[in-house]
Amino acid sequence: MQWNELTTLEHLQKISSESTEQKILIFKHSTSCSISRAVLGRLERSWNSEEMKAVKPYFLDLLRFREISNSVAEKFNVKHESPQAIVIENNKPVYAQSHFDISYNELKDVVGGNASGQRDN
Repeated sequence: MQWNELTTLEHLQKISSESTEQKILIFKHSTSCSISRAVLGRLERSWNSEEMKAVKPYFLDLLRFREISNSVAEKFNVKHESPQAIVIENNKPVYAQSHFDISYNELKDVVGGNASGQRDN
């Protein structure tokens, strides 16, 4: 799995524009959280580049870039959580899950256009 790093607010603006051309995955990761490490590992082990070629994955270290993490929550109107996976399409979240609710199969379905992963919790 090849991550693109999200490290600036300008980059977040670019991602927003990119989402009109292809789906974007933002994975918000806390380097100090064992759950976040476990979910990240599970996602990376499951990732199949051929199945997920329609999505561009971005990695956000929220401890180093907390301002960007807060901006993601505000810009896309999703509650901040960690770990968190958000798929953006046309500047809107079409999938937003956290912790062990992050599912590769659900992500694959959303990227393929088969399901909606937005849940009201």
